[in-house]
Amino acid sequence: MTKGILGKKVGMTQYFTESGELVPVTVIEAQPNVVLQVKTIESDGYEAVQVGFDDKREVLANKPHKGHVAKAETTPKRFIREFNGVELGEYEVGKEITVETFQAGDIVDVTGTSKGKGFQGAIKRHGQQRGPMAHGSHYHRAPGSMGMASDASKVFKGKNLPGQMGGHTVTIQNLEVVKVIPEQNVILIKGNVPGPKQSMVEIRAAVKAQAAE
Repeated sequence: MTKGILGKKVGMTQYFTESGELVPVTVIEAQPNVVLQVKTIESDGYEAVQVGFDDKREVLANKPHKGHVAKAETTPKRFIREFNGVELGEYEVGKEITVETFQAGDIVDVTGTSKGKGFQGAIKRHGQQRGPMAHGSHYHRAPGSMGMASDASKVFKGKNLPGQMGGHTVTIQNLEVVKVIPEQNVILIKGNVPGPKQSMVEIRAAVKAQAAE
């Protein structure tokens, strides 16, 4: 069964297990998410649970947004996401989803937005090799010859060239929940997750782990 929660990436630290093993973990603060809408096949054509996370000021929300969250008797939310494949009977509008949804040992998929690195060259962006550094070289860090007149006479779509790097939606699968701290609304996940500090991340039960079951 799918389950999920939205949270903020605080940063990384170390955690010692009971056996004394040192584990690198990512700290994710997940304040209670509020169920804003329960979507059904009859009303929406598919089944999903819509949740909201991170309060924002009333002045930043438009009238439709205020009316939508008013049904759940909550404040406007900065982030709204949907989780499908859930047991709809366990959710109702206005109900809170806490970190206790997960427990130590759970396998999860974490989705976030990778760090934006601006416009980068082909070497940093795609790991290409540089050209000769001798004085007679016509290129050092620039892309080499492409689209020769003897064959294709064009540059094929999708060629690895300089451009904007980062800022993409990235999902890392099959990460382990090391510890859940309900008093602080914190989840410790083994390894690193996408995105900079204070960015929003989405944690859900691992898809591949469910398929294996």
